[in-house]
Amino acid sequence: MDVVNRVKAHPQPGETIHGLSTAYFAGGKGANQAVAAARSGAQVRMVGAVGQDDFGRQLVEGLQADGIQVSALEVKEGLSGMAFIAVDDAGENSIILSQGANGQLTANDVVKHWPVVQEQCRAVLLQNEIPWAATAAAIHAAADAGVKVYMNPAPACKVPEAELACIDVLIVNESEAEAICGIQPHDEASAQHAAKTLVMSGVKTVIVTMGEQGAYYANHEDQAAFVPAYRVQAVDTTGAGDTFIGAFCAAHEGKGLSVPEAMRFAAAASAIAVTRSGAQAAIPHEQEIMRWIEQHPS
Repeated sequence: MDVVNRVKAHPQPGETIHGLSTAYFAGGKGANQAVAAARSGAQVRMVGAVGQDDFGRQLVEGLQADGIQVSALEVKEGLSGMAFIAVDDAGENSIILSQGANGQLTANDVVKHWPVVQEQCRAVLLQNEIPWAATAAAIHAAADAGVKVYMNPAPACKVPEAELACIDVLIVNESEAEAICGIQPHDEASAQHAAKTLVMSGVKTVIVTMGEQGAYYANHEDQAAFVPAYRVQAVDTTGAGDTFIGAFCAAHEGKGLSVPEAMRFAAAASAIAVTRSGAQAAIPHEQEIMRWIEQHPS
């Protein structure tokens, strides 16, 4: 659950400021990306964990409302995961994560639910808000079964080489790229350098997102493209990256769009999302994304 405080400007260390408002929004990177994929037309099953608190029940009900299968969601003792978010007048955010139940998801939980995942899913999308042992178990199980692996290592982490080699599509922003390969992209040239470095490490396809600077992709077959971002006035950037990733996976894996086409679809979804408040609450549906693309030709 995201607890969002609106502020004029982010506080400095030791500074106390007045918040403008406080609101609660369903969040979590895995759930945000699941909702984005579902609203973009994909059939989605969520594997994860919530707590025994009221937030947990609300989060599960929200996923169900978007048609997401939740039978593989574990209910753990204690509180659900929470994020404490401050959003300033420019729409930029700072976030403190409290793992809660997310930190209790285990490799055994993944193994328990894997037969259903393997039988029904063409691709698995992973993040870094659960313990690495659970993520690694999912990566290797998918690779062994021929199920495609999409990975967004956020919060930023160094991905071991054994797991990198199993990833079909790695999607990283500036800080995540730097954490993995030591290169912080800030324009098309540096994004190209980061993407090609990551491809050389064994990843089949890499997408580097840079917010309003656009996104760059490269793959192991020497294909590459740069997709500019849509220009909008941001209200809240919380969940923008998750929206891009979920929409991209639905467009590429579900609709069969090429990587550049799926990136353009995802860029439109993300552009719409940042003009609204909240994470999941701001994610658009497929029809709205298509209308946006028609009204904003490149």
